[in-house]
Amino acid sequence: MSADPGPILDLIEAFRRSKTMFAAVSLSIFDRLENGPAPVGALCRHGEHEDSLERLLDACVSLKLLTKDGERYANTAAADAYLRRSSPKTMTGYILYSNEVLWKLWAHLEDGVREGGHRWKQVFGLEGGIFSHFYRTEEAKREFLLGMHGFGLISSPAVVRAFDLSGFRRMVDLGGGTGHLAMAAAEAYPAMEAAVFDLAGAIAFTGEFTEGTRVELLAGDFFRDDLPAADLYAVGRILHDWSEEKIKILLAKIYAALPAGGALLIAEKLMDDDLAGPVHAHMQSLNMLLCTEGRERSLTQYSALLREAGFGRVEGERTGTPLDVVLAMKVG
Repeated sequence: MSADPGPILDLIEAFRRSKTMFAAVSLSIFDRLENGPAPVGALCRHGEHEDSLERLLDACVSLKLLTKDGERYANTAAADAYLRRSSPKTMTGYILYSNEVLWKLWAHLEDGVREGGHRWKQVFGLEGGIFSHFYRTEEAKREFLLGMHGFGLISSPAVVRAFDLSGFRRMVDLGGGTGHLAMAAAEAYPAMEAAVFDLAGAIAFTGEFTEGTRVELLAGDFFRDDLPAADLYAVGRILHDWSEEKIKILLAKIYAALPAGGALLIAEKLMDDDLAGPVHAHMQSLNMLLCTEGRERSLTQYSALLREAGFGRVEGERTGTPLDVVLAMKVG
């Protein structure tokens, strides 16, 4: 029996499907359809070549991002929710970041594997810490944080319910960005105080999302500054950014700041213990290679780091969302 070429053929084409969606979002196709169906001629608002735009639209139909009735195109429910900039659930920030930044970094995966380390200098000529790249301009900062917010809205409600956190009085989300995790915790546990502790440049943006909620906003650098008091700290998509040396420094700092019985909640993609999957975790680990100092890990690998920092009980849960959860307790 000959081998099935299907998986190989699918991977050859996979980047084309991603780029089709990236281009449609970049060209604001889904925003142009916000008010209802329209023919291709009505969608040529910025001088696009009509036949070429029609090809892109038909490709989006095949990807189930658009529908077509006669000559009129319309957003699918998923596109309307996640691919319009004005949608409260929008993921366009991360899609635009993927198109304008990650796409270019991934073009140099071979160099990342040969040399180790991110590709910011090679691609963009940028030196310095990784978040100086993410926040290199106000527009880049907003796009990056909006991207994280879109993913957070999908994951955070499941993350805060993966374990019963009702016994904790105050959660501080370290590097909490737009506050999606803190807001989810405050909603799930009405008696819990919730705060976001992030760089001043991020906190200035966070208030746009947390206004009207009871989430407290605190500016600071979790590597340089004292941590605000809490019996539950959270780090969502934080540990995977940094080298093991920096992670150990941060975990030791968190452990020292916690009272006995306190805990650390970690939201990351978890690899299988045998490192055979899942695919999305491995793709994210390669992404970390190209744009940060870090990597993704298995529960066993996180447990080793946490126990070295002093934590006595470590548990993990899959959530079925883009992020899984680890809870580490300070015992005694």
